[in-house]
Amino acid sequence: MWQNMFDTGISYGEKTLRTILVYAAIVLLLRLAGKRELAQLNTLDLAVVMLLSNVVQNAVIGPDNSLVGGLYGAAVLIAVNSLFVRLQVYMTYRTPKFERWLEGSPSILIRDGKLQVETLRKLALRPADVIASSRKQGAEHVRDVREMMLAPGGSMLVELKEAEEGADQGDVRAIRADLARIQERLDELLRRGPQG
Repeated sequence: MWQNMFDTGISYGEKTLRTILVYAAIVLLLRLAGKRELAQLNTLDLAVVMLLSNVVQNAVIGPDNSLVGGLYGAAVLIAVNSLFVRLQVYMTYRTPKFERWLEGSPSILIRDGKLQVETLRKLALRPADVIASSRKQGAEHVRDVREMMLAPGGSMLVELKEAEEGADQGDVRAIRADLARIQERLDELLRRGPQG
């Protein structure tokens, strides 16, 4: 029993190399699949994500079923990801084109209240999903959206037309201040009494 928990069956060097290669391959595949895969998971996408780890499991761990081997693989995966993220940030500051190459560029989904149908087709996004996402961010209708973009990381960002934007706390404070000034003026006029 103890032997099976600690005997990795393959060398740590091989396990490290396997983990790094599978990580790089998955990053590349997700990049090639596009932003849509990161934007919203529908049932099909969820099935792929759930099966992906199962599919590559043996490629990462090989014939190893040990506790130590699994923990080592997880540690290598986390370390490689951390290193890669730091390298990405470093390279982005040194060469801004690097981030565009790695992540891609934003895609406009709605412009001036109109769905960009060609872009949606290219990204394989359903109009209903885009409309639902715009509603989650405050738009009642597509016509209320000045611009909605799908960022390289998969988030959908909505900018409402000015007339449709909600008031923030600063706006409320300004209105209250205006109302207080109006009330002061009214009180002053009432104290003076009717003129004439």
